[in-house]
Amino acid sequence: MLDRLTLKWVRPPLIKMAQIVVRFGATADQVTLLGFAIGMLALPALATGHFGLALLLICLNRILDGLDGAVARLTQATEQGAYLDIVLDFIFYSAVIFGFALADPSRNALPAAALIFSFVGTGSSFLAFAVFAERLQLQSMRYPNKGFYYLTGIAEGTETIGFFVLMCLFPSAFPILAGVFFVLCVLTTLSRVIGGAHTLKTLAKPPQ
Repeated sequence: MLDRLTLKWVRPPLIKMAQIVVRFGATADQVTLLGFAIGMLALPALATGHFGLALLLICLNRILDGLDGAVARLTQATEQGAYLDIVLDFIFYSAVIFGFALADPSRNALPAAALIFSFVGTGSSFLAFAVFAERLQLQSMRYPNKGFYYLTGIAEGTETIGFFVLMCLFPSAFPILAGVFFVLCVLTTLSRVIGGAHTLKTLAKPPQ
């Protein structure tokens, strides 16, 4: 929901950073893999209660996640790069929540399980529509630079980062924050399923 606004703010500094990265000869895929490796280190940090360190690692992961796309646009965007980007993002998101479950299983395990369950809904509705959008040669007007059709919703990347930051800053409030984010993810899934199905049904109708 907020991605359109935040992208306008972060795009200029990301482009400047990407220009430096390109000068050093790094590729977008290398940036993607580095960001994923750094982000996955947040899992043991969270599990051992080092929430400040985890927050730093999460922020670095998100910066590199934006940087890889900027590098790709300055060099050569590839299908492989878009694939790696989205798959590793979803693994990272779930890993962060799993880390909170490990940090305090008695309090956090059930809310974490519910939230990861909701991630399956947001992720599957998002990616399934992207498959059919590719078949129908649809292009997202809101996010034309994405490597796939970007189906919007209430809970997008910006909201996810925001909740991760709050969870790290207030780890004792994880069950409440996870519950609120769970509701937003469920609403996002419902809107995507209903809206996506309606769009595909409309496009499938023969012209009158």
